[in-house]
Parts: sequence; C-alpha cells; structure tokens
Amino acid sequence: MRPDPVDEGSRWLDQAKEDLTSAEVLLREERFYLVCFLAQQVAGKAFKAHLYARGASVVLGHSVEELGRRAASNDISLEEIRQRAAELDAYYVPTRHPNGLPASIPARVFGRESAVRALALAREVVEAIDQCWPQGQAS
Repeated sequence: MRPDPVDEGSRWLDQAKEDLTSAEVLLREERFYLVCFLAQQVAGKAFKAHLYARGASVVLGHSVEELGRRAASNDISLEEIRQRAAELDAYYVPTRHPNGLPASIPARVFGRESAVRALALAREVVEAIDQCWPQGQAS
C-alpha cells in the first residue's frame, strides 16, 4: 500500500531538519566541507518532501536546482528560494571527493564563509517548505 503523501513528505522534511541540526553541530566543530555537503542534502530533502506531500510517488535525483524547479512548478512561492539555493549543487561532489578538486582535498578547500552561507540557504529552503506545507497538516 502506498503511504499517505503528506506522511511521506513529513518523513523527508523531518530528516532534512535532523540533517540541518547535524550541520549546525559540524559548523561549531569547524567541519566546513561537511557542512556544505549536508546543506546541499538538506535542501534536496526539503524539496523532495514538498514533492512527496503533493502526491509524487517517486522522486529521483539529487540536484537542488532540479528538485526546486519541480517544487516551484507546484508552488510559485518557492521560485525565489529555488533560484538562490541552486548554488548548493556546487557542494554535491567536491565536498566529498578529492578528485572533485584540482589539487587539494575538501577539508582544506571549504571554509567558514562557504559553510555559513550554505547553511543559511539550507535553512531558508526548510523554512520555505514549512510555510507552504499542505493546509491543516503539521510537518
């Protein structure tokens, strides 16, 4: 039996919020490259939550820009944050793999400024999804 769409969306949004909390801990621990990666994951999961809550049965992909585009096609109020959060896709591979960088490793390349900005964008995506959550349903 297929899960209730809003319940499935809530599961994804709950995990996005848990990941956001973990990224905040990692920021305090100065694990900036991981903060950047988790911020990308948070935004992707939040957009997936929106899509599931509106009835999508399977949501594939990891691109924040693409997931956000699909979410914004359901709710135009997400268009602005989708455009701004698209930059988080730059953190999907190079924050995890040395071969995603020309001559260094993620732990040496990504700094506080990038992490703080990425985390702020991820937080904005989660807040935007919360604001347009289906009426009468708490996330």
